[in-house]
Amino acid sequence: MKQKITIEIICSLLVLLFVYAAVSKIWEYETFKYQLGNSPFLKPFASVIVWLVPSVELIISAMLAVAQTRRAGLYASLILLLAFTGYIAGMLLSGIHLPCPCGGIIQRFSWKQHLVFNLFFIVLSAIGIVLERNQKLKYAA
Repeated sequence: MKQKITIEIICSLLVLLFVYAAVSKIWEYETFKYQLGNSPFLKPFASVIVWLVPSVELIISAMLAVAQTRRAGLYASLILLLAFTGYIAGMLLSGIHLPCPCGGIIQRFSWKQHLVFNLFFIVLSAIGIVLERNQKLKYAA
């Protein structure tokens, strides 16, 4: 029972994160698009990323909210967070001082704060995957 509640809490936190981030990006579309266009890493893909990222965040949120797709949603969360963290690491290593295109309160983080924030959610996703897998194995036995 504790595992199930923990999985629910983890998934709820991830849904909250991704829905908030997606809605912020959509709400502040012009700012998000402008910031993507200024990123040396993302500029060539900005016109696709501006719609792709919020869409993926909302799809993953829906996957996390449905029990049958929760495990896939946890894996997708982990992959997306690792991709975001790779971008953050690239920005930190490049020494370029651009604002984060994340939207909302999250864009006010420094790159280092953002890295720690993402690492926290990466750990949550990994814990969720392990607990979800253990729960499925427990019920399969």
